[in-house]
Parts: sequence; C-alpha cells; structure tokens
Amino acid sequence: MTRTRTRILTLFACAVLLLAGCSGGGDGADDGRITLRFQSLAWQDESVKANKELVREWNAGHPDVRVEYVQGSWDSVHDQLLTSFEGGEAPDIIHDASDDLADFAYGGYLADLTELLPARLKSDIPERSWETVAFGDGIYGVPFLQEPRVLIANATLLKESGVRIPTPEHPWTWPEFRQVTKELSGDGTYGVAWPLKEPVSATLNLSLSTGGKLFHRGADGKVTVRFETGDQVVPRTVHDQVDTDHSASPTTLGSGGSDTLPGFFAGKYAMVPLGFSYRQQIEQQAPEGFDWQVLPAPAGADGLAQGVSPQTLSIAEDSPHKKEAAAFVDFLLQPDNMVRLALGDWMLPTGEQALKNPALHTDEHGWATGTALAEHLRPAPAQSVRGYAEWKDKVATPALQEYYSGAIGMDELRHRLEEDGNLVLARYQR
Repeated sequence: MTRTRTRILTLFACAVLLLAGCSGGGDGADDGRITLRFQSLAWQDESVKANKELVREWNAGHPDVRVEYVQGSWDSVHDQLLTSFEGGEAPDIIHDASDDLADFAYGGYLADLTELLPARLKSDIPERSWETVAFGDGIYGVPFLQEPRVLIANATLLKESGVRIPTPEHPWTWPEFRQVTKELSGDGTYGVAWPLKEPVSATLNLSLSTGGKLFHRGADGKVTVRFETGDQVVPRTVHDQVDTDHSASPTTLGSGGSDTLPGFFAGKYAMVPLGFSYRQQIEQQAPEGFDWQVLPAPAGADGLAQGVSPQTLSIAEDSPHKKEAAAFVDFLLQPDNMVRLALGDWMLPTGEQALKNPALHTDEHGWATGTALAEHLRPAPAQSVRGYAEWKDKVATPALQEYYSGAIGMDELRHRLEEDGNLVLARYQR
C-alpha cells in the first residue's frame, strides 16, 4: 500500500469518526442515549434530596433515557424561563406553579399534555386540580403539590386562654376568628400577625371561603373585576383587627412569612396565618419546649374553600423528546414517589392515592389537619386570567397595602380594584 493511499484511508476513517460523533444521541450525546433536562425548583434540603434520589432511580432503570437534574430558583423562575424559551434553551421538564403558566401556555412555549399523559395519572388527580393547568382546550402542566393556608398557633397561649380550638370539622367562622384574636391579645401579645408583604394571593384565595370570586368571565370569554360583598369579608376582617381591635400587629403587614417567626416564638403573636409548608421552618427553628399546633383557616359561607396554585410539571413545546419526558413525569408522580416529594416539601400531594398514605394522616406536625383540608382546595381565582401579573403588581398590591394600613377605605379599595384593574385587564383581552 502506497503512502498516499494510506494517508487517504486514514483521513477517510477520521472523517467517519467525526461524523459519527456529531450524529450520535439526539441531544449531542455520543453514546446514543437521550438526555432530558429536568429543572427543579426544590429548595429545602429534604425536597432537593428527594428529587435527586428519584432522578438517580430513574437513570438506574432507564439507561437509554438519562435525566439531568438542573437546579432552578423560585425567585427568578418566570424571567429565567421566558429567556430560555425565547433563546431555544428551555429544559425539557419544567417545575413551576400553575399561576405562572398562563402566558407560557398561550404563548406556545409549553406542550399540550392531553395526549401525552397516561390514564393512570389523569384519573388519580381530581378534576379541580386539573382545572388549574387548563388553558383554552389544552392541559399544560401536571399539578402535583399543593398547600392550604392554615393558622399556626402557640398551643400554650390557646390553652391558657380557654378559647374553643377549631378543627376541620368545626372551624371558626370569620367573625369568631376576629373575636378570638381579641381574647388572645394583651400583655404584649397580639392575637394574630398577618404577614402580607404579598397581600393579593392570600386575600383572594382565602376569600373563596366567603363566596368571593372577584374575577368574572362573561359569555364572550372576557374577564372583569367585581369587588362584591363576598370579596370584602377577609380584607375587612384584617383591617378591623389591625385598626379597630388592635388584635393584629400592624408592623407585620409588610413582612414575609418567615419574618414573623422570631416574634411568634417569643410570644408576641398567638397565631400566624401561613402556608402549610412553613411547618418545616417552625419545626427546625422553634426553641426547645415551644408548643405549636396547626389549625384550619376560618370558614365562611362556602365553608373551608380556599384557592391554591399547585406546583406543576410541564414539558417544553420545543423538546424533541416529549414522550420520554412524559414517561419521566409519570415515574416521578407514581403514588409512592408523590408522597416522597410531598414529605420533602412538607406539602400535600394532589394525587388521591398518595393522599391516603398513613404518613400524611398523623397528628404530628399537623399533617392530619392539612390533609383534611385537601378536598376543600379550589383553583385560585386568578388562575387563568391573562394580565393578572400586571394587575397584581400595579393595581391590587398597592391598593390592598394601603387599605390594610388604613390609608384608604373600602370604597376607594373597590374603586381601584375595579376601575383601575379593568383598564389593565382590557389590554390583554382585545
């Protein structure tokens, strides 16, 4: 064989190897495997551990479809996802919350999961939860974790006061709750501390119990804001506790939930309305001997109903491996795995089989109380309202903050939510 011929054959062999390297594994992998990127927003140690363990278990049992765990952040997820969608770099499987999906779904960034999900998963999650991820005629996420708002109470102060302790079967009414907070106040203690740095979702979701709806969709599909009697019960209660009864701390109105915990542990507040998952922080941070318990939020004309925006798993429309991504979502949300994720996040699973797990029905840490509230959870009022984010930021948040602080009255609050709010929403419904 001549030197020239040998060189030609060598170059040909190198070219073949280069081409093979470029064409192997649909995502640039050189071993023929599919690689899916799963962006998780888990942040608590137990939750991150549970998610990573499940990814490892999937990878061990599916050598041809590897899942890569990508850590995201709740603080920046909307803008980060928008950038990744527009840049063609979105992860295949996306962890988010249902109230963040509308613009992504309508914008064509998320895959319609209607034909991708197995019948098992569709039937295990109740229809009321699926409503939170339905936009138009499609399903754009799987709701898998949810949390009611509950009252975290200083059990010692409640016992000493002699007030009736509410249960999910016999909760306080809103007027009774107001009276109880007056009885628990005094000697340097407020009956309740409302952490309302982000007042809109708390107000709207709790107002479902009193018949509040706020957003009304007409026959033409357009949404208008009407701040009616049922919508006013919760904000009026908070306002009166702060301004009239002095049974609620005025200084926590601009605080986040975690900001109230030092004062709660110190006995400054007998109760704090918080999301169910805050129990983990309380268990970790409470001083030794501090006795706390979980109580249901007050009930109104519609009982214990309250709005939620569940955590969700979606699939990017641009993903070239939607079927494989859906198979991973199905694995992640098998009943036993859904329980693991719920325990890791100290939240409730949406799946009916998972909700039956004995670990979620213990009295310890208030699990049984929270699980009893699951059947009363409904889609958050703003779930499918386009333009909600702007309405919330520019209209509702400043208006509610001013009302709770006493700077404006109920009539002005209604005017701003309705008149100013409808002007904002109209721009999204032309």
